[in-house]
Amino acid sequence: MLDKETKQNLEQYLALIESPIVFSVSLDNSENSQKLAEFTKEIAEMSPKISWEKRDSMRTPSFSINPVGKESGIVFAGIPLGHEFSSFLLAMLQISGRAPKISESLSLKIKKITQTLHFDSYVSLTCHNCPDVVQALNILAVLNPNITHTMIEGGMFQKEIDDKKIMAVPTVFLNGEEFSSGRMTIEQIVEKITGPLIEEELFEKEPYDVLVIGGGPAASSAAIYAARKGIRTGLVADSFGGQVVETLGIENMIGTSYTEGPKLMQQVESHVRSYPIDIMMNQQAVSLNKEQHFINIGLANGISLKAKTAIIATGAHWRSINVPGEKEFKNKGIAYCPHCDGPLFKGKEIAVIGGGNSGVEAAIDLAGLAKHVYVLEFLPELKADQILQDKLVSLANVTVIKHAATKEISGTNQVESLSYIDRRTMEMHTLAVSGVFILVGLLPNTDWLDGTIEMNPRNEIVTEKNGATNIPGVFAAGDCTDSPYKQIIVSMGSGATAALGASDAHLSYEDCKKSESGKKDGDKNFVTILFVFLNNRFFFSFSYIL
Repeated sequence: MLDKETKQNLEQYLALIESPIVFSVSLDNSENSQKLAEFTKEIAEMSPKISWEKRDSMRTPSFSINPVGKESGIVFAGIPLGHEFSSFLLAMLQISGRAPKISESLSLKIKKITQTLHFDSYVSLTCHNCPDVVQALNILAVLNPNITHTMIEGGMFQKEIDDKKIMAVPTVFLNGEEFSSGRMTIEQIVEKITGPLIEEELFEKEPYDVLVIGGGPAASSAAIYAARKGIRTGLVADSFGGQVVETLGIENMIGTSYTEGPKLMQQVESHVRSYPIDIMMNQQAVSLNKEQHFINIGLANGISLKAKTAIIATGAHWRSINVPGEKEFKNKGIAYCPHCDGPLFKGKEIAVIGGGNSGVEAAIDLAGLAKHVYVLEFLPELKADQILQDKLVSLANVTVIKHAATKEISGTNQVESLSYIDRRTMEMHTLAVSGVFILVGLLPNTDWLDGTIEMNPRNEIVTEKNGATNIPGVFAAGDCTDSPYKQIIVSMGSGATAALGASDAHLSYEDCKKSESGKKDGDKNFVTILFVFLNNRFFFSFSYIL
């Protein structure tokens, strides 16, 4: 079942197994059971530390991975290939005794959970957001015997998907009740179980030389460049990855012909963590203000962090179309990720709203699964690259509708239809569809800065060439700024630029402090400030307010 290259890579992971483990496999006479038996036996035969046994389970085909003589509480219902292969590998290592790579404080919080919790996570093998959730729930089960987790691959358990009306992945059930839908970090899952996680150490943070707000490519680049300058650097974010983790195929990252968003950001996160950066995850910035010598960043938990300079790199989020039904049917037929949720609409009629690159790429991918795809574009022409348009029109089960203004998405418990107006005739039309994928661009994550910092009419932060904003000591980078090009590589570059600008500002700050502390000769002090002014007008204004 596994190709030669996969088996070669697998051997490296199997060599890391610390203690013997057992595959306990539940099978019947179905073709899927035969495939699962082949998959598990093939891997078991590759390591003397893995044994194989048959055992009945509530779902067939499925298998659990257990230490010898114990129960781990971790079950895979289906074959964990595709994006879930990494979840399977990590589960083997962690169950064998290798410690999960999480903070000690988070590990202690998980171990202190006293409730009996059973999680069922429904995934598709093409979903690049699902592994984060699966791996997080597996870690909970590894660390706490009160917690169990079953990953359920939707393709093999379609009836269960239909019965529970699951129309988005990952969808998680806790003790039989829906718990969450969509990508979540392990911190977010634990917080939802235990209540808000307030890190006591956050109260005792000393002021940073540079504080980066955000967890995407711009923020990561900024943090690395700042840390390399040898100045005290902090990074505060809800999670790592940003919009990049929503991107499957990346073919324009210089240096590699192809990579995938989740893989790229895993590498970026590892790079960030290799530097002495104070990383504060699962934290949301809600305010910014300048007081005397410091910039204060207020967090949602009520804690305030101080910094001499700050870099805002909060990225962007998918734009909504704000029509009746969009909020009501989110994850009930309304979707934003074709790679994640596309397999759930196999053989159904669906609509894609948006004629740019994202929308057309989604329509092309979905056409291979859906019965029919309608592409709705507000403007007279599609905005996607011509090569994508040519591919789209070649597909027999795709209809492109231009001049279409979506007015309502309707249904009872899930999406059943979409209504739009033809902007040329003003006639109303209705499409009978089971799903609507909305891909109409991004909006910057800057609402929390409203009235604080200069922004353009699109709510993008206005920046200078060095990333400086209108607030002395505050810089910005990436998709939250007025940069005309929203590309991963551009965001990384702007993060580096902002960090270098902030580093220069920090040096000017320190020079001015030394100048003020040793005031003996007024002419000498004047020369110092004039020098700063001649080289960068921002530094003059920054020193002036001290």
